[in-house]
Amino acid sequence: MINQVYRLIAPKQIRTDFVDLSMNGDNVIVRPTYLSICAADQRYFMGTRDRKVLSQKLPMALIHEAVGKVVYDPKGEYPLGTKVVMIPNTPTTSDEIIKDNYLASTKFRASSMDGFMQNLVSMDRNLIIPFDFSERSAVLLEITSVVMNAMDAFSKHANPNKQTVGVWGNGNLGYITSLVLKTLYPECKVYVFGVHEAKMNYFSFVDETYLISDIPEDLKIDHAFECVGGSASENAINQIIDYINPQGMISLLGVSENPVPINTRMVLEKGLILQGNSRSNYNDFQKAIDLINANPELTDYLSTIISEEIEVRSIDDMILAFENDVTNEFKTIMKWCI
Repeated sequence: MINQVYRLIAPKQIRTDFVDLSMNGDNVIVRPTYLSICAADQRYFMGTRDRKVLSQKLPMALIHEAVGKVVYDPKGEYPLGTKVVMIPNTPTTSDEIIKDNYLASTKFRASSMDGFMQNLVSMDRNLIIPFDFSERSAVLLEITSVVMNAMDAFSKHANPNKQTVGVWGNGNLGYITSLVLKTLYPECKVYVFGVHEAKMNYFSFVDETYLISDIPEDLKIDHAFECVGGSASENAINQIIDYINPQGMISLLGVSENPVPINTRMVLEKGLILQGNSRSNYNDFQKAIDLINANPELTDYLSTIISEEIEVRSIDDMILAFENDVTNEFKTIMKWCI
């Protein structure tokens, strides 16, 4: 069966490639319905990744945040039209200790293999999970699963003092991290720290919000989540180190292209834990779905950070979505009608 894959061949240039879609084996064929643009996708699209990296990766279909509907299941386990989230993390080996998303052998959509910008996607049945709520909100399941991965590490490694937790960053990741924190730890006081005052209005469910230039000197937190990334993560991490209590845990979620200098002297003096968190696996996705099923109001909160929905019927629409995303406050999603 011939499939259409929409691959980035150079910055801001997308090409339609016709490829064979194998119908053999146990794979489930899914038609994407909603796709969400991530900062990682933007770095490829805008060409801000290192030239050597771009030459190695391209041509490649972008997008690793997507949901769709089943159009063919050789085993008949999934009825036609079943709504499923597609898991971008694609393990090739397993380990008894190390999670799939941290194994060097694992492939990832829109990074080491084609992403979800395709007419149809052949998915391992172990990499799709059905859901019943709105597809428009469900397209944010991938980023929510990344937060669930971080929460798993937080529950295992952070000390029991969880009276106050700080979240640095008031973008998409900071919003969902704060939302999940307040849901899982309702008695905990969650403080959000950011640089965009207007965005703080979206965080109505947290206990306090602070601009990073106006933090009370006597404020202390037990643990923190860094959701900034990029060059700004240096200031964020070092500010966290200043305000965190001894033996607290700093969960790092922001992605930085270049090394980030941090105040290791105070990390040692305070006995802090720095926990790296990246991507997610099947269990994290399932936990994200279970969390939303148990708290249906979360779909409304998630939809709040969808800044723009663009109906995609052509490559021009795809390019428009990526270009508009640069100036949108939060998420840009594509309703995949191509």
